[in-house]
Amino acid sequence: MRFGGGASSIEGISLPTCISLVTATMVGTGVYTTLGFQLQDLHSGFSILFLWLLGGLISLCGALSYAEIASRIPGSGGEYTYLSQIYHPSLGFMAAFVSVMAGFSAPISLAAIAFGTYLHAVVPGCPVKISAFAVVLIISGAHLRSIKASSLFQNSATIVKFFLVGVFILIGAWSALKHPACLKLFTPEKESFDELVKPSSGIALLFVLYAYSGWNASTYLAGEVRKAQKTVGLSLVIGTLAVTVFYVALNAIFLTAAPANELRGVLNVGSVAANHLIGIQGGRIMSGIIALGLLASISAMFWAGPRVIQRVGEDYPVFAPLALRTTHGIPHRAILLQLLLILVLLIFGTFEAVLVFAEIPLLICLILGAVGLLVIRQTQSDSDGVIQGIARFRCPLYPLPPLFFIICSAAGLVYSFFCKPWIALAGLGMMLVPLALHGWIRGGNR
Repeated sequence: MRFGGGASSIEGISLPTCISLVTATMVGTGVYTTLGFQLQDLHSGFSILFLWLLGGLISLCGALSYAEIASRIPGSGGEYTYLSQIYHPSLGFMAAFVSVMAGFSAPISLAAIAFGTYLHAVVPGCPVKISAFAVVLIISGAHLRSIKASSLFQNSATIVKFFLVGVFILIGAWSALKHPACLKLFTPEKESFDELVKPSSGIALLFVLYAYSGWNASTYLAGEVRKAQKTVGLSLVIGTLAVTVFYVALNAIFLTAAPANELRGVLNVGSVAANHLIGIQGGRIMSGIIALGLLASISAMFWAGPRVIQRVGEDYPVFAPLALRTTHGIPHRAILLQLLLILVLLIFGTFEAVLVFAEIPLLICLILGAVGLLVIRQTQSDSDGVIQGIARFRCPLYPLPPLFFIICSAAGLVYSFFCKPWIALAGLGMMLVPLALHGWIRGGNR
């Protein structure tokens, strides 16, 4: 079993940029759109906040597991690199296919649709689909320039995004404290616990886990990170903790700001909540802030996704043209391929179907990654993989974090197969195609 990869160069991506990448990837479409879908099945504020907190705990356990894997297996590519080296190249190839389609192309298309929806709330004359197409074309063009320009845009957009939405949370908290009666909806009751054991809660949890997806973002660029053995793991844990607090607070504000019947089934829940909290004009401003924040999420995924395609091109001669880079180190062909896939999804996909379809294969790959830590602990000594004397990240309370992540994620998958069987099977089918074709492609066939 081979565990390898190069160490990151001295000149590379810093810890602040890695944290920015993780948080920007996570805080995107999910938190601003999924509450409306959750309210179709759940009626208790306690149940909803419990699921958001549970999703954060599950994601933190995944982040702790991946932090140690990243320190033991340096190199970019995320699950593609990890599953290839821990299990077999065919599983890595499947994970790359899933990452490109479900991990980046689908979420970017969803974020672009959400961007168009929120922008339409600000400027009604802007059609949703046209805005979605425009934003992915503009951001892909920005990432074709240089890593330095990408870092500057990513950090700036992320700081502005969290500052402005943080102000909204403070306004919502101040309003809730002025009207403490609204906080009663978070009181646990018997109906709350009854909801949590129904299969519909599994779908609601799937929406939550989708919103948290991206906690592993910096693993896709680990080969370009300074002191990657420490930096990547720290960015995963710090980013996931920060986003968990942010998500719970933001959803509490949404639920207290607007009546549930006005949020139920609505895509742009942030606009509805802001209309009630700070008025129609304030709601438009908030919609603009959320649309601006979605730019940071789209940018983060446009940065990470093509690196997976690039790694596949480096390992498989058939895809070698996709590994080519510009003089500035930009994988331009990989970026253009991802752009093409996003445009196809924007044309043919619906929001909820794409979300469930994408999340199922993603969760399966993440579960395989967490199981990989259990495998590594049994097959690799503590001294293996230490590069340039840099201390390796070790998962605290091992083996509880990977086991908790595996069990909870698997439960979400079981629920989804009960509630959305055809979409779930389609997501599973997306994994079987690359597995079936791997041997043929490995042989050099086009």
